[in-house]
Amino acid sequence: MILLLVCVPLLTPFLAVPAARRAAAVLAPRAAVALLTATALVLAASATAALALLVVPGASYLPAVAVLEELGRPLTIGPPVVTVGLALAAAGALLRLVLPAGAGLLRDRAEVRRARAAAGPGGGELAVLRDARPDAYALPGRPGRIVVTTGMLRALEPAEREALFAHERAHLRGRHHLHLQAMEVAARCHPALRALREPLCYALERTADEAAATAVGDRRLAARAIGRAALATRSAPAPVAHRPRAALAAVAGPVPRRVAALLGAGDSRATRPRAGRLVAGALLLCLAVSGGTALGAAGEVHAHIESAQGETSGP
Repeated sequence: MILLLVCVPLLTPFLAVPAARRAAAVLAPRAAVALLTATALVLAASATAALALLVVPGASYLPAVAVLEELGRPLTIGPPVVTVGLALAAAGALLRLVLPAGAGLLRDRAEVRRARAAAGPGGGELAVLRDARPDAYALPGRPGRIVVTTGMLRALEPAEREALFAHERAHLRGRHHLHLQAMEVAARCHPALRALREPLCYALERTADEAAATAVGDRRLAARAIGRAALATRSAPAPVAHRPRAALAAVAGPVPRRVAALLGAGDSRATRPRAGRLVAGALLLCLAVSGGTALGAAGEVHAHIESAQGETSGP
């Protein structure tokens, strides 16, 4: 029973990801961001918990663990060789998946620190870098800053600059980098969740696009600013080296699709409500099944531990 329960959280992401990828297309951008982030975190946490629960029965064969937990007999989910083999495999998977997630977070923090140092000690919202290569991005931190190069400032007209700054300001105000980092951690905990990176990035950029259009009061101006900024960046000889991976930028993602959405030719804020409800319902069902079975497996393991503690070893 335990083996069956732990298999469900490990397999559910493969079923949920196709529906989750549709969320960015059929839901309003802000709703898609929330649903995609929640989906990734719950599925990753459930799968990680399932792997950890697989380790427990095998670990109970170790004398030190048996004495520590006062077990009268080892826990088992099958023959001893199967129980121990699954425990070793699960432990290896945990080390291979979870440790790089922590290392990735430390790497991102180091990159942000370096980028903040490169932006200078000024306390203003806007940091201008003397660099001919066009670039602009939202640099997280306390306080968050909008970093723009002189090359990008020359590439845009004054009104377009304001639209670009409004876009990056929306990333900072919404703390969008936290959603991105949460997705990175989840993607490292389960390989199927890596497919959610692109739709989440798109939903984050669309959220900032809509905020910029509202701030400047002109959707065409916002679309033009994003399009021109992307063209300027694409034509640069090389990307700006000091942009950290955790920083979001208006030139990221499928820019033509985003511009079309702002102009009303693609997906708009008023998305397909029926399709959105179906996608949201399917994802919530997957989350309930994954989280519920992980909790059920934890309950089964706990019951086995209590049963083993109530038994005495032979004389």
